[in-house]
Amino acid sequence: MSTLPWRHPDRVAALQAALRERILILDGGMGTMLQGHQLDETGFRGERFAEGRDSEHAHAHDHPGACDLKGNNDLLTLTKPEIIRGVHEAYLEAGADLVETNTFNSTRISQADYHLQHLAYELNREGAKLARAACDAFTAQNPAKPRFAIGILGPTSRTASLSPDVNDPGFRNVTFEELVDNYTEAASGLLDGGADMIMVETIFDTLNAKAALFALSELFRSRGSRVPVMISGTITDRSGRTLSGQTAEAFYYSVKHIRPLSVGLNCALGAADLRPHIQTLANTADCYVSTHPNAGLPNAFGEYDETPAQMAAVIDGFARDGLLNMVGGCCGTTPAHIKAIAEAVSKHAPRALPTGQKEAA
Repeated sequence: MSTLPWRHPDRVAALQAALRERILILDGGMGTMLQGHQLDETGFRGERFAEGRDSEHAHAHDHPGACDLKGNNDLLTLTKPEIIRGVHEAYLEAGADLVETNTFNSTRISQADYHLQHLAYELNREGAKLARAACDAFTAQNPAKPRFAIGILGPTSRTASLSPDVNDPGFRNVTFEELVDNYTEAASGLLDGGADMIMVETIFDTLNAKAALFALSELFRSRGSRVPVMISGTITDRSGRTLSGQTAEAFYYSVKHIRPLSVGLNCALGAADLRPHIQTLANTADCYVSTHPNAGLPNAFGEYDETPAQMAAVIDGFARDGLLNMVGGCCGTTPAHIKAIAEAVSKHAPRALPTGQKEAA
């Protein structure tokens, strides 16, 4: 049995205490904030992956130069850590209790698009270290308001349930076992970097999510303990279903076996369109409920127009009606959105767990 340096029982207890007291605030969009820095190819590469470096001084993990790296936001964890730390701090300053690691695409499958699959473990470990350091600094300033780092496992760029080839519906470009291996490596890095909990998020394919949850179960078993697990799916359009065809209620029953800390929905839709599906989860789930919607629906230019005040007004209704335990923002949201949301929900009590339900560890 290991000494479990990644396990933080005192922080789990603090998290549970905070959840009993109030609606906790998640952070907002990472990509939205990074776009504001307007980094070019050189900015994304940084010194470590600079093009044309003298091979004698090249790092063992240098990029082979086969493709551009601009747009690989997760890589900024290694090349521009000060920017990532700054985003975390901006959301913490706005009132976030929980910040998400910059690891949405930090799996071998997703990083293979940039020929950087060998960096998967490092990206997750360093991403967790950055988020945890920011949380620790803010907790030290105000111990009465502890902050927590959520290790993020994204959906990957492949789907186990659907064929990418319309002419061959039986074809799959990823196996369940490959997904399990990817998620095991990523989660190991998140835990070793100090993540307080793990969130499997933006789930559009429940089979992918099941691979992630199986990987976590096996990882917890091998390490001799577990951290809290959050699960957040994505309703892809107004049909009210995930891409792999499940309603919010069916999705919950598909993943409840992991004994999650929370289940929720994020991305794809704005808060108003997510309302009925969050209502369903609030009426069904025997764990905490979370949501971090987009700032409305994207306009013709792919931008998000919902202001902090508009978004906060909608989410105020969620909180008033007892639907929420955790809330934040996804695409298009900024620290201003998170501050407005935090202020709006602060006057409401958190959703109560069903009678007799024990808190997940």
